[in-house]
Amino acid sequence: MNNNEFQLATFAGGCFWCMVKPFEELSGIVKVESGYTGGNLENPTYEDVCSKKTGHYEAVQVTFDPLLLSYTQLLEVFWRQIDPTNPGGQFADLGQAYRTAIFYHNQEQRNFAERSKENLEKSKRFQNPIVTEIIPAATFYPAEDYHQGYYKKFPLRYGAYRQGSGRDTFLNEHWSQEKEQEKELKAKLSTLQYEVTQKRGTEPPFQNEYWNNVREGIYVDVISGEPLFSSQDKFDSGCGWPSFSKPLRPEEIKEKPDFSHLIKRTEVVSAKSDAHLGHVFEDGPEPTGLRYCINSAALRFIPKEVLVEEGYGSYCEMFK
Repeated sequence: MNNNEFQLATFAGGCFWCMVKPFEELSGIVKVESGYTGGNLENPTYEDVCSKKTGHYEAVQVTFDPLLLSYTQLLEVFWRQIDPTNPGGQFADLGQAYRTAIFYHNQEQRNFAERSKENLEKSKRFQNPIVTEIIPAATFYPAEDYHQGYYKKFPLRYGAYRQGSGRDTFLNEHWSQEKEQEKELKAKLSTLQYEVTQKRGTEPPFQNEYWNNVREGIYVDVISGEPLFSSQDKFDSGCGWPSFSKPLRPEEIKEKPDFSHLIKRTEVVSAKSDAHLGHVFEDGPEPTGLRYCINSAALRFIPKEVLVEEGYGSYCEMFK
């Protein structure tokens, strides 16, 4: 693949040793590099950044493939590594070099970053205001070789540093509930169902459970059980995934802009569980003109014969 198709993302999250591994574990990452940025000294050293008022941040620059990994997914990983409420540094490391920031490389990244910050503030996960800065990307100076891939070179020191700095304790405290929910979902869902609903994955076309299902019934959210689509609105679009002209209950569906494949699409999400379902396109049949292209792995089919038994008796009238 041509390197021109890769994109850059730059984040400051305190000690750069601790910011490399979370990004390198993602599929779609090309390179993660530790370095310095945002200051006024050319070619700074580690000593310069830590002991002088250079204005530089310790940061990581991420090279990623936008066809495999979206910028919004990188933002989600970033927030989960930091204390976004501390203006003076991160955990045991205080000072200007350890402040948090998102360095945007274009207007689209800026918009996504600002929206993600607003969403985090609205979530009330943190009692204090979110102070992480969102600022234009500046020249990025790679750090010395010693600091690159530190967690792989010195795993024992790295582990001891994370524990001793208080980073892991803080992150476990503020994200532990989600970790428990994640464990529950992994136990409840198959590997494919989890990848599709939680990681915005896509199952293979023509090799999924419901693409050619012609039985009468309703399709519900595989996680919450909320009714989403009806067989009466299902049609053969030829795309290899279940296609519907409209949702069964519009209030159970949310739509979000999706730029993950370098084109603007509209993602379809379950309102109750926030599970990724698929996308909606404007090439469907009348009267709606819409095609809800949905992953089978995000759905559970309830045949009309067992609607009452399954607790969906109110939908029996649809099939008389």
